[in-house]
Amino acid sequence: MARQCAITGTRAQSGNKVSHSNHKTKTRFLPNLQHVSLMSEILGVSVPLRVTAATLRSIEHNGGLDAYLLNHSATKMTPEAGKLKRQLKRKLAKAA
Repeated sequence: MARQCAITGTRAQSGNKVSHSNHKTKTRFLPNLQHVSLMSEILGVSVPLRVTAATLRSIEHNGGLDAYLLNHSATKMTPEAGKLKRQLKRKLAKAA
């Protein structure tokens, strides 16, 4: 399983730790991934995801998983999130 956010695709970054003496050591900066189950009110199911803490805060700020997915561009999401967004749109189109 890759260390990647299921919604935004955030991955590990590489860089240097720099000491006081300016000595540089290669390191990896890993994302703060959390296993969560988010409720989709439109689909009526709980969706298990592995997302970063920052994405989780954004989802809560936007009013839930459905609102977050519908209000954000699919080009900035992973294919898994894009698939969820398409399912939401289909369900909304059927209801209307």
